[in-house]
Amino acid sequence: MIVGVPKEIKTGENRVSVVPAGVESLVRGGHKVLVGTGAGIGSGFEDTAFLNVGGTIIDDPDALWDEAELVVKVKEPTAEEYQRIRPSHVIFTYFHFAASEELTRALIDSRAVAIAYETVQLPGGDLPLLTPMSEVAGRMAIQEGAKYLEKAFGGRGILLAGVPGVRPANIVIIGAGIVGTNAAKMAAGLGAHVTILDVNLDRLRYLDDVMPANVDLVYSNRPNILEAISQADLLIGAVLVPGAKAPTLVLRADLKLMKQGAVIVDVAVDQGGCIETTRPTTHEDPLYVVEGVGHYGVTNMPGAVPHTSTLALTNATFPYALKLADDGWERACREDRALAMGINMVDGQVTARGVAEAFGLQYVPIDDVLSTAAAS
Repeated sequence: MIVGVPKEIKTGENRVSVVPAGVESLVRGGHKVLVGTGAGIGSGFEDTAFLNVGGTIIDDPDALWDEAELVVKVKEPTAEEYQRIRPSHVIFTYFHFAASEELTRALIDSRAVAIAYETVQLPGGDLPLLTPMSEVAGRMAIQEGAKYLEKAFGGRGILLAGVPGVRPANIVIIGAGIVGTNAAKMAAGLGAHVTILDVNLDRLRYLDDVMPANVDLVYSNRPNILEAISQADLLIGAVLVPGAKAPTLVLRADLKLMKQGAVIVDVAVDQGGCIETTRPTTHEDPLYVVEGVGHYGVTNMPGAVPHTSTLALTNATFPYALKLADDGWERACREDRALAMGINMVDGQVTARGVAEAFGLQYVPIDDVLSTAAAS
């Protein structure tokens, strides 16, 4: 199979979807790998590293997309890339369709096979390809929040850890999944006072056993959220409904309860955000202010630490990419249920329920699509 690894062109994105070790494995398996010029430089991999293991460097992105059968990316195609997508393509990347109707309709119109990292799901419900970047984003949320709480950036002038004789910052985290847990670890380790809210009591009980004493676990409901955000210096949005738009849990009117100069980092922005006033931002222009509260809405947070992020991501994604290349998407997805759960679109049909519901589209079950593919 011909595998394409384009250079990412989303603003501020420096990750690459396949590292040289992965290219070597693909080539050894009999596949041809086309790598966009400079695709790995932002993550610390020069073009020669790909050439030395049998990859082919392609300078023209149109030519790369035109020749490739399986396109492996990090982030969703941009508007510039829509015209390059063909019905014969299998695209394997983070899509987050429910956050963008434009992207959704562009991929429907393309009739390509879209397999989303974020909905590949193991039988127990774990999301193995979302987990590594959620770990990075959760930890970065505290790092970025701490920075933007500094007075020079318009924040309250709060040191997360405090000092002897001065209380530490109050950090509120909505969502106790991978993002929320990693954010809490970082914040608690710095000495901040942390409150985590979630609706999963079993998860709260587990975290109560493993988190230090400066972390409070609170059931998430409307009154408890309002009480918590009124005390927050830093609010982290860490809510995830796999494949669907994130629920809105903090309204614009609620911001009046928050302290002036407080900061919100809404990691759920990839799925539309769980704060009503969240909108996507970039690493170049990450922060804006609403009702006196700073909002950080960067949609590709891990792109700021591309070396770490690329290695963490490809450790998880590459085995699936290799399976797609070796077996083709139909056989690979029939034999691996977790990978089948990643199928969001096939031939213009939407196979992710959350995406269909977000935009009022017809939903076609994955099993129906795989059965049709097997019979054809």
